[in-house]
Amino acid sequence: MIDNEEHLRRQAEHHPYPLLFATVSGAHLYGFPSADSDFDLRGVHLLPLSEVVGLDCGCETVERSGVEDGIEIDLVTHDVHKYFGLVLKKNGYVLEQIYSPLVVHTTPAHEELKEIAATCITRHHAHHYLGFAATQWKLFLKENPPRVKPLLYVYRVLLTGVHLMRTGRIEANLRLLNETARLPFLEELIARKLSGPEKSRLSSADLDFHRREYERLVEELKRASESSHLPDAPRGKAALNDLLILLRIEGELG
Repeated sequence: MIDNEEHLRRQAEHHPYPLLFATVSGAHLYGFPSADSDFDLRGVHLLPLSEVVGLDCGCETVERSGVEDGIEIDLVTHDVHKYFGLVLKKNGYVLEQIYSPLVVHTTPAHEELKEIAATCITRHHAHHYLGFAATQWKLFLKENPPRVKPLLYVYRVLLTGVHLMRTGRIEANLRLLNETARLPFLEELIARKLSGPEKSRLSSADLDFHRREYERLVEELKRASESSHLPDAPRGKAALNDLLILLRIEGELG
């Protein structure tokens, strides 16, 4: 059950285009939402054929943010053509959306997309997670004293990448990832993040420790990529192309 599911469902229902799926991403998916965390609603929409081949093109990307009954919701969806192109790239973020267990709206085409997306995962998705982790680490270091939240994102990204390389499956929930990683300090970090701003800062001694852990996990992800049994290139392009054509012709998602 998703917190505030009715509010999220209304956002999906009021979308200007039919949705292939809409799922929750962000801190709620990662397993450490604060009481005031906004809801990141992500998904895929289907432009009608007339807005694809005609002179008046539809919105390839729909973005909408707002507050409903005190709940902040950030919605972003892409048209199927753009989204399927992202699936074929080493983009772990879209995979996390496809396989998010926090489902607000789904269709039979979503289930088909899950099957195809699994054939598009490669060892090179490690580059996505290494790059994302490096960006989050820089954000973490920018503040003095540094905050817990960006640090949790660093660990979440690296552990998701390691898990993907070893199993070929997406898992974005940090608590579930830690059942395998067994990093004893993560639960304390999550508790500090959830307790509020007064306990969400780290000392210089903490920083030295987490720098070593960050560097260790980066190397672990690199090794996991090198030894992974995942393919070097996605194999699902033809299937994605067939699904895209079928959706365009039918003009509906069921």
